[in-house]
Amino acid sequence: MNLLGKQQIWKDYQKEIADDKYFYARSCIRQTFFPGSEWAYLDILRNKLQKEVVDDPRHTTCTGIGYHSDVVPIETIMTVVARHFALMTEAGYENMTPSCITSFGIYTEILDTWEHYPEIEEKIRDFLWQATKREFKKPKNLAHTSDIIYKFRQNIADLAVYSLKDVHSGRPLRGVDHIGCHYAKMFPSKGIGGAEFPAVLSGLIEAWGGEPVDYPERRHCCGFGFRNYLVMANRGFSVANSKKKFESMQAYAPDFILTNCPGCGMFLDKWQYTISEMEGITYGPDGYGIPVLTYEELTALLLGYDPWEIGLQMHQVAVEPLLDKMGIRYDPDAKYRNIRGESLGEPACPTYLKVK
Repeated sequence: MNLLGKQQIWKDYQKEIADDKYFYARSCIRQTFFPGSEWAYLDILRNKLQKEVVDDPRHTTCTGIGYHSDVVPIETIMTVVARHFALMTEAGYENMTPSCITSFGIYTEILDTWEHYPEIEEKIRDFLWQATKREFKKPKNLAHTSDIIYKFRQNIADLAVYSLKDVHSGRPLRGVDHIGCHYAKMFPSKGIGGAEFPAVLSGLIEAWGGEPVDYPERRHCCGFGFRNYLVMANRGFSVANSKKKFESMQAYAPDFILTNCPGCGMFLDKWQYTISEMEGITYGPDGYGIPVLTYEELTALLLGYDPWEIGLQMHQVAVEPLLDKMGIRYDPDAKYRNIRGESLGEPACPTYLKVK
């Protein structure tokens, strides 16, 4: 493909992202797996970038996992999402920014369905009124929270305390970007770069001084797939998908993996432990594995947030090797202590995967 053709495709996969006044939709699993990520995101937008964000405590799960597992009917999830839009409308906002990739895909699918089948939208409006006496306006702008960070990536670079450079050698740190399937594979035009040239995470890595790693299985699914994991008999398929990715990226010696999907981040982190226990195999140098970060966590690290305050001790793969390369100061004794300095207890060490 010639350069002109690539430029045209890239132009087609740009998207409008609102500048301010966001209605934030939490993820039901991100705050469980990596509880500091969403707090860090909100703090960065409000206190570093001076943006206006509403975090409504009445917000609920979108029921996307149940929907994609054939447990929740489509009319039910549409009514739940309509309630989300109603909360946004009541708050006086028009820009919806979900934290979860699946929620982003769900909102996109529902809005697209309503555009083509307005009679379904009317039916859902009636369901919502009967259930809650609420009405709603559809969002004028829908962007995933990683889109927001991408939009302000240069602003963040200007505020950064650290960069994606090895402080010992000066080389750019190598980062694998893993894009959640529901971000751009379902509706390619809704993601920055689409499914062919997704740049929402690689763009962050480049802007912050790192080197994006390209490798054969870069766009391969992590294997979560909901039914792949929720049904115990299918979990071997799930871990096999992640293993295929690890084996493919290992030759390129990445310093970290960056994700924008809550499930992907969790599995790419936890499956490294699982594979080590099953087969005695570890990825990354010296048996430590490859650290996996959410884009919120990486942003917070660059801006000087304390690693333990943003919850990096919740990760299965040790993050300290990456922190040391970036020159980030941290207190190893505070890793498993609460805000009062009390010990939370330390987890048992894995058999093969090294921890600090």
